[in-house]
Amino acid sequence: MQFETRNPYTGELLAEFPMLSNDQLEQKLQQADLAAEHWRTAPFSERSALLNALADRLDAEREALAKLISLEMGKLLPEALGEVDKCALACRHYAEHAESMLQDDLIATPAQRSLVTYQPLGVIFAVMPWNFPFWQVFRCLVSVLMSGNALLLKHAPNVPQCAKAIERLVTEAGAPEGLFAELTISVEQASAVIADHRVHGVAFTGSEGAGRKIGALAGQNLKKCVLELGGSDPFIVLDDADMETAVDVALRARFSNAGQICIAAKRFIVLQSCADDFTSRLLERVNELRTGDPLAATTTLAPMARADLRDGVHRQVQQSLAEGAVNLTGCDIVEGGGFFYVPSVLTNVKLGMTAFNEEIFGPVAAIVTARDEADAIAQANATRFGLGASIWTQDVEKGEAMLRQLDVGAGFVNAQVASDVRMPFGGVKASGLGRELGTNGIREFCNGKSIWVA
Repeated sequence: MQFETRNPYTGELLAEFPMLSNDQLEQKLQQADLAAEHWRTAPFSERSALLNALADRLDAEREALAKLISLEMGKLLPEALGEVDKCALACRHYAEHAESMLQDDLIATPAQRSLVTYQPLGVIFAVMPWNFPFWQVFRCLVSVLMSGNALLLKHAPNVPQCAKAIERLVTEAGAPEGLFAELTISVEQASAVIADHRVHGVAFTGSEGAGRKIGALAGQNLKKCVLELGGSDPFIVLDDADMETAVDVALRARFSNAGQICIAAKRFIVLQSCADDFTSRLLERVNELRTGDPLAATTTLAPMARADLRDGVHRQVQQSLAEGAVNLTGCDIVEGGGFFYVPSVLTNVKLGMTAFNEEIFGPVAAIVTARDEADAIAQANATRFGLGASIWTQDVEKGEAMLRQLDVGAGFVNAQVASDVRMPFGGVKASGLGRELGTNGIREFCNGKSIWVA
């Protein structure tokens, strides 16, 4: 079996890569285990030097790496450039701040001295998705390596060139042999890695269904896991919002990366008193989007990453229409080459419909109306997901108060939901377990060891 990568703009086969044999996989595990033993005692200065060198490599190859991202998964070139930049920023941030994040916590007890120290677990196994083929990996990598662990990566099978590029960059930055390695392996081999006694933690970003399986396998083998799964993020618009700004951000929050973002705004919950205004403005902007070559400056909507993903979105849209949603624009596959879906807006979306209950991972905006603020909160929480949310209002105190009532891992007032290296990132309910980024994230794969000196 081989992994293949296709250009989402043309459908053209770009490259094929054979999977590792079981013997080759065993060698990778042995090397990672040895590297972890060395790296756990490496001083922070050595770890920081590696990440700073890695950031320098990203900067030096910025344009080439961004083009690779665009060619392999279809992201618009400006978005791909931003992704590479964010990876370099994360490297430098953790290089500077990881030591303070992992310093001992002194605890007041009757003991002469008591503290909690944070020590690495060992080899961590990451299973990462294709939609941010660099950032998703680096979001995990920076904290895992800076906390003294080794990292093995199983990347999504449709972005093997990105996976191999990341491995090369880490090696060229000076990482010890085995400290980071990408594994071109099958699902069955990945299950064996999770069960392996040399692996001490699992990080997964992806779909809810796959996350449940990986979480169950990790639990069965008593491995710490961090799961960042799907989302159906509400974008709540109150009638005192700055409507022009809200619509500008709504367009980006739903249609960037062709809507293939876990924290994209999926349900636009708008008060009835301003729903017509918001909807007409958004519809006008959506109809201005233009599909095309993601490397071209004139393209404003990227292709989806794979044909099966595009077809899945179309099924969800057609189900929603059959359930009573109304098609304002789009709702169809773009004919011809490439994996494009027409930018779409659904209205009259209600609880129980596919567009409300499920995550639609593509360029489709679902507009839901709410009677009042209490109804908006109730509808926002009426989902099994709980990743992010944003609220748009000129009364920021009210916005913050409303966010505190939402079942989400991250809430934003008058801003697009985003990940930030300084803040913990993750969800609740079916959106996952644990946190990445920030102090919370870097401590996830550490042993918080209590020390008591009488």
